[in-house]
Parts: sequence; structure tokens; C-alpha cells
Amino acid sequence: MTEHTTEATLALGQDYPQIREAVRKLCDAYPAAYWQGLEGQPPQSSYPTEFIQALTQAGYLGALIPQEYGGAGLPLRAACVILEVIHSTAASAAAAHAQMYTMGTVLRHGSEAQKQHYLPKIAAGELRLQAFGVTEPNTGSDTTQLRTRATPIEGGYRVSGQKVWTSRAAHSDLMLLLARTTPVEECSKRTEGISTFLVDLREAVGNGCEIQPIEAMINHNTTQIFFDNLELPSAALIGEEGKGFRYILDGMNAERCLIGAEAIGNGRYFIERAVEYAGERIVFGKPIGTNQGVQFPIAHAHAQIEAADLMVRKSAALFDAGQPCGAAANMAKYLAAEASWLAAQACFDTFGGFAFACEYDIERKWRETRLFRTAPVSANMVLNYVAQHVLGMPRSY
Repeated sequence: MTEHTTEATLALGQDYPQIREAVRKLCDAYPAAYWQGLEGQPPQSSYPTEFIQALTQAGYLGALIPQEYGGAGLPLRAACVILEVIHSTAASAAAAHAQMYTMGTVLRHGSEAQKQHYLPKIAAGELRLQAFGVTEPNTGSDTTQLRTRATPIEGGYRVSGQKVWTSRAAHSDLMLLLARTTPVEECSKRTEGISTFLVDLREAVGNGCEIQPIEAMINHNTTQIFFDNLELPSAALIGEEGKGFRYILDGMNAERCLIGAEAIGNGRYFIERAVEYAGERIVFGKPIGTNQGVQFPIAHAHAQIEAADLMVRKSAALFDAGQPCGAAANMAKYLAAEASWLAAQACFDTFGGFAFACEYDIERKWRETRLFRTAPVSANMVLNYVAQHVLGMPRSY
């Protein structure tokens, strides 16, 4: 009994060891100095192009694309491991992670012609699908009230509206776009009448589509996008017209799992750095790590990261098994984000004043990990979901 338990524990902690080792080796070629060099530069020069090319060439960005379409055909858990390891180093997958879950909408709901045309090129890095056009300035999390309209015309659609916080759009060839094709007042449900489109930004920009950068506290190359009578061909529609909201939800569950894994990676980065510094920093004649006031916050954060990791694993397992995973995926993202922020705070406090110094590479990751509590879904919206859909409490929003 004891031997079986030990083996199970080891297997749980060491899934995909070869992928972990290979990803970490790749990231070692892009140390903190590389990422610090991208900070504070204009949007066109701040994108980690070399790192993304390395990930693509190694096949990691095509991990979830089936082998018949040129990808690795790995399960979601493997993709979680890839992102976790990236974020446990000085590196960040924020410039590439969207490709892992946005392509799922095409894979699960696109036509065979669309899959044959796009997926092999995405897997090979010939096309970049990094942009996800969902959020709008006036609707936020209330996606069903989005105002971007795609009006049917002969041979396609005419799109007008605005998207915001559309990261990586300036560095993407394709964008997954959510737009309303039927006015909400003509629909029996708010979730109806919304369609999903795959927009070729190479053709759209300058022809009814304008991308503008947004200056932000983190280097995510985020933008706002304006549509002014942009014409899309009928072939740009993914699946059935008016069913797009459901298609996007499928991808959002995968997104929650993947973002949760990134948060776990960040948390482990902070804990490793804090432990190391606490053993090296001598104050009053002894390492600061000998003080419980330093030890306890780090140990607490470590425990929370380990617990959140189990929920990330559970949500990915449910997704890979084709089981309902909305509740688990939301809770995984919530718990991982909270645990990562706890680790960030513990690490920041351990470094004290030096945490503010860019050379220590704590403040950059600290800013980055704060985002997880807000996006892609805020902590309060997750709690709303759990209260209503898991606990059966009245809708509160």
C-alpha cells in the first residue's frame, strides 16, 4: 500500500518529464536580461520574436493541434506543463499562449476546409493566430451585450465596432473575432445571435480595420481594434451563424486551465527566488531565512501553489476526457491566480527594497502575475460562477 502510494505521488509530480526538461533548456537561452531588454520599448520592438520563433520551431505552439493537421496532438495537460515550465523561469508565454486555445475553436467548430487550410500553417508557424477579439470598452465581462456588429451582405459580412485589450494583434496574421449577427432584441436568449469569425489581419488592416497599441504596466503588446465597415467573406464564419458564443465558451475552458498553469509556474518562480535569497541575505549576523517572519509567508505560498496545482490538473483531466469542466477550470484559474499572487507578495517582501530594482527581476514578474487575478476572468466573476452554477445560489449579476 505504501509503495503504491509513493509511485502514484511521483507520477503525479513528474508528468511529462522530457517536455519539462526540454522546455526549461529552451528557456535557459532567454534569461532575465533578454526580457528586461524588451521592457519600455515601442510596441513593434518589444515583442519577444526570437523566443516565439524558438517555441514554434520546437513544436510547442502546435502542441494541441492534431497530428493529421501537422501538430503534436498532445492533450491539454501537456500544454499546461509547457506553459507552467516557461513561467517558472524568467520567460513569459503571454506573447504566444493564445495560439494554444484560439485554434481549438477552429478545430472543434470549423469546417474541414478551414481546418485543412489553417491548422497546418499555424502548426508550422507560417500563420500566427495570437489575437482574440472579444472584450469591448463598454461591455467588459458581459460578452452577450457586445456591440460589434457583423451585418450579412452578399457574399459575406460587413463588420463595425471596437475591441479592446486584444493582445498581440499587431503580431498576429489571424484573429478570432466575436461579433453580433442578430440584434439581441430579436433573440430568445442573450447568448444567441453571436457569431465567430476568423479574420485575416493581413488583408483587414487598412481596409476597414485599424490596430492601435495600448500602453500598459505589463509588456503584453496589447491593443485596441477599430472596425469600420470591414468586409469579410462568408468563408470567415466559423461554424453556424449565431452559435458563436457557445464556440467561444469551449475555448475559454481550455484558456482557464492554461492560464492557471502559467500562474502555477510564476508562483514556483517566486518561491524558488525567495528561498534562494532568504538563504543568502545576511542581516544582523544571520540569513534572513532563519526568521519565521520570512519563512512562514514563503511556506504558506508554497502550500497554496501545490494545492492550486491539483485543481489545475483536475480541470485539464476533465477537459481531456471530454467531461464538463467549466466549474473546475474556473476554480483552477481562481486558485492558481490567488496562490501565485501570494507567492509574489512573499517574494517581494523577502527581497525588501531590492525587489523594486529591475536587475533582480522580481518587479517584472510581480506586475505580470497580478494580471492573473483580473484576466482573462476576474476573481469576482469566478466566485459569481461558483455561487450560481456550483452552489445553486441566486444569480448576483
